[in-house]
Amino acid sequence: MREPLIAIYPGSFDPITLGHQDIIERSCQLFDLVVVAVLRNPNKTPLFSMNDRVEQIITATQHLENVKVDSFSGLTVDYAEAMGAKVLIRGLRAVSDFEMELQMAHTNKTLADRLETVFLATSNEYSFLSSSVVKEIAKFGGSIDHLVSEPVAIALKQQYPSQS
Repeated sequence: MREPLIAIYPGSFDPITLGHQDIIERSCQLFDLVVVAVLRNPNKTPLFSMNDRVEQIITATQHLENVKVDSFSGLTVDYAEAMGAKVLIRGLRAVSDFEMELQMAHTNKTLADRLETVFLATSNEYSFLSSSVVKEIAKFGGSIDHLVSEPVAIALKQQYPSQS
């Protein structure tokens, strides 16, 4: 019997978007276990707390049996090794993402050579979507219901109440 193929989908997910959810759902068809790993990045000031982001992802992925949601700090490759993962999942929206992601994949390979990076192109309808775009639209009172799940939309409207 082969060992389960574990993949890590790391990110800040501040907040999780429908584009992220699309990548997670498609990854679940490829891997035995997908660990959505929320990174504590000391270089960023997130809108949502770590616990909020983890809970948002748990809610968004509750229909998927082979997803685990976790958080970590430090190097992604160290976390992946600790989890027994063999794959890192990275979503690509545009050609501009590829250059940075490829550089990161090569760097990660020098740190953990048994770890592979798999790039998944986002579905066309989410190719423009990022957490930053969602927050910007929400901040100025624009409609975000087609960009994030309902619980995330509610949470964003609570963060920007004067714009609702």
